[in-house]
Amino acid sequence: MTASAASSLPLPADWRDFLSLTKPRVMSLVIFTGLCGLLAAPVRVDPILGFTAILCIAVGAGGSAALNQWWEADLDAKMKRTAGRPLPAGRMDRTVARDFGVGLSVASVLVMGLAVSWLAAAILAISIVYYAVVYTIWLKPRTPQNIVIGGGAGAFPPMIGWIAATGQISLMPVLLFAIIFFWTPPHFWALALFVETDYAAAGIPMMPVVAGHQSTRRQILIYAVLLLPLSLAPFWLHVAGWLYGAAALVLSALFLLLALRVAVFRGGAADGDMRPEKRLFGFSVFYLFALFAALVADRFLIG
Repeated sequence: MTASAASSLPLPADWRDFLSLTKPRVMSLVIFTGLCGLLAAPVRVDPILGFTAILCIAVGAGGSAALNQWWEADLDAKMKRTAGRPLPAGRMDRTVARDFGVGLSVASVLVMGLAVSWLAAAILAISIVYYAVVYTIWLKPRTPQNIVIGGGAGAFPPMIGWIAATGQISLMPVLLFAIIFFWTPPHFWALALFVETDYAAAGIPMMPVVAGHQSTRRQILIYAVLLLPLSLAPFWLHVAGWLYGAAALVLSALFLLLALRVAVFRGGAADGDMRPEKRLFGFSVFYLFALFAALVADRFLIG
């Protein structure tokens, strides 16, 4: 084997590279919202079955994330934010990443179906296909609405958790799905505003790249406005109590204020000041954790 051929081979991957393929930071939010959906359900959940359901949600999310990185390896190599991932950095063969993602995805659906609920397994399978195929392969490289439509992928976990606990779809899991669906665009567009150059370099038509900053900021504000009444809908419709309602009102009002600051801001990457966008992005992560934590607290403390 020549020296040039040897240098083109991927370096041996270790367990940290496989863990990185599952996007553990994103998975933590998936696990948390899935667990909250399960715990908020008005039934007693067997601890073993509950643990199995959350494990399947986590493994399925990890599998779809691995498939996302397998497909986008060339794009990731063009972006500073993702160039260090196992595939663009040359630490793993793409076939290995693909097989790892398929294996995790199939295993999660089968175990969920056999051990917990085939309805929950079906929704889990839909969420994996939605993220790995509909969003990653179809939407992301083709339309600036990729995050809007693709937001459904991240909105499934609380619905799956609820279905795993109750065995059926009802109003509450649909509302939880809708809350995350409308939360996703301002969350990701805030990020896209301060990493726009990365997306532009990779040729990904994110909203700031295609429509510009001002249009993106206006749309962030629109979604934040819609999110406020939607987040309060479980309280208004009497499927959650006053503790959740109070938390939703305060958190969504703060979210809206930060989105308003982004919408009226006239600075930007050119002058090095992206503080409003970074504050909104950081708060948006806290927002979802706090909102779903309030839902569970409301269930156990208020009933």
